[in-house]
Order: sequence, then structure tokens, then C-alpha cells
Amino acid sequence: MPNSPAARLAASTAASLRFDLTTMRLFIATAELGGITRGAEQLCLVPAAASRRIRELEAQLGLALFERRPHGMALTDAGRAMLAHARSLIHAVGRMQDDAAAFLHGDRGVIRIAACTSAVVQFLPADLGRCHAAWPDIKVDLQELNSVGVIQAVRRGLADVGVFESTVGPIALPTLPYREDRLVLVAHHAHALAGLGKVTIDDLLAHEVIGLTEGASISITLGRLAVAAGRPLRMRVRVGSFDSMIAMITGQIGIGIMPASVAAMFARGKGFRHLTIDETWACRRFVLCHQPQMELSSAARALIPLLAGLDSPNVNAGTPKG
Repeated sequence: MPNSPAARLAASTAASLRFDLTTMRLFIATAELGGITRGAEQLCLVPAAASRRIRELEAQLGLALFERRPHGMALTDAGRAMLAHARSLIHAVGRMQDDAAAFLHGDRGVIRIAACTSAVVQFLPADLGRCHAAWPDIKVDLQELNSVGVIQAVRRGLADVGVFESTVGPIALPTLPYREDRLVLVAHHAHALAGLGKVTIDDLLAHEVIGLTEGASISITLGRLAVAAGRPLRMRVRVGSFDSMIAMITGQIGIGIMPASVAAMFARGKGFRHLTIDETWACRRFVLCHQPQMELSSAARALIPLLAGLDSPNVNAGTPKG
């Protein structure tokens, strides 16, 4: 209720917050480096002054952000929650500085895109080329993440636009259909599966699989399929990119699952076999999500329709302001 004690306390706390960006950067540095002295050194602050800043921040929030230990400082649960907000705040300030610099230099702003690796490799080079041709004075800041990371980046306001695989979600943000691809199995030519024309999930689960990082849609899908089949997923090695996956396949560490177009680009030659996955889950759809319309910059409103492949660059968008 608006006049409840909890509501009055929240309003009072919000009104009393008077921290600056230096304190936020100090909080982040102390958390990352594990000690206030090291955090102070990174920001060229006197340790005593740095300690005072942290104490004042804790007093304003009414929370203990750190556990003081003999050999350093560790975040409390509340501190970990506040760290995410501090990072978002510093990132937002950086975005503000970037946008201001872009306008000062005659550009029309910056659009921040977070996209999963499959989209970055397969689709975005051509799409961003088309965007640049239409709006050469709009800059693009592209972050390559896994699908879960993309959703988190857009939810937290760290990206204006996200591209992720549709089975990861749901997401309470505006979305548009984006692209489709098909997964294939890539194996070393000497692997036991190399002579097959087609494979199923049962074939995959019988062998060691080179996985992508936790949060990647391919890894999530394989995990779900293994649970449904009542069998273990043999994934001792995880890598951060498809080229690393191909290196592991070359070393005969295991088999890999990747988009057919990626396999055609990077797993070429007689040393590899590309096998069709004869199951519906191998066909994937990608989704473009974005911040609510009222929160989008003119640059983002201009580029989103082009990224989504809509006919007109002004559909649901509006043109950038000069």
C-alpha cells in the first residue's frame, strides 16, 4: 500500500541516496579485486578515503555490502544484488557518453545489439551491411553472447536490441521474427559416426559431444533432449566459439553440433564429415527483441525494421532525428 511502513521506508531510502560515479566504480573494483586497498589503487584513491566512501554507501542503502575478512572483503548476498545495479549504472553512463560523442561528431547516435554467436556468424554481417548502407551515420556496438546472455543484456538495459534462439526464453519484451537455420553434426573423418548419412539424438548421446558455454541454446537443447531420453549427456569439454569447437573435433575430442552454414564455412576439407540430424529440433528459429518503443533511441527505431527484414525502414519506427 502507498502509505505502508515499507513504502515509506523505500521512499525515504531512495530520497537519501547521494552517491557519485567514483563511489560506484570503487564498489565495483573492490568487489572484483577482493579488497578495498586494491580497489582504491585502481581508482587512484587514498585507502582511508575509499573506506569512508564504502561505509557511506552502505549507510545510505541500509545494507552491509561486504563481509570484512582478515585477508580481504567478500560480497554479501545484498552486495551481489547491488553489484549488478552498479554495473548497469556505470554501463548506462558509458552509453550516455558514447551517444553524446556520436552526436557531437555529426553521427545520429549508437545502437547496441546483443546477439548469440550463431546469429553473429550467419546473419548479422549482411544485415549490418544493409543497415550501414541505409544509415551510414548510425554507429553499432555489437556484443557477442550466448542466447541466455542476450536476453539478460536486453532486460537489464545493457543492449537496445537482442537476437537469440527462440527456444530460450520467454522474454517479456517486444519481439519480431528474425531468421532460421538448421543444425548438423560435424565429426572427424575417423569418428565412428562419420560413415552415417543421418543421425538422431540417440546416436549423439552415445558419444562425447563438444559443448558450447552454459547458456548457449545448443547446449540447452541437448541437455533437454538427454533428460527426455533418460540418458546422460556426455559433454566433458565446453568451448566458447565454433572455431574452438572445430579445433576440438580436429583433435578427435568429440563431435560437434553447429549450424550447417557455419560448418560449411569453417569445417571444410577431407578431415570433416557433416551429418544431417534427422529430427525436428535441428531446425531453429531466431527472434529479435528490443526495448519498449518509448525507450528506443531514434537510431534504434530506424535500424530495427532493417534488421528484421521488413520492407520499409520506417515501419513501426520513425526516422532518426538530425
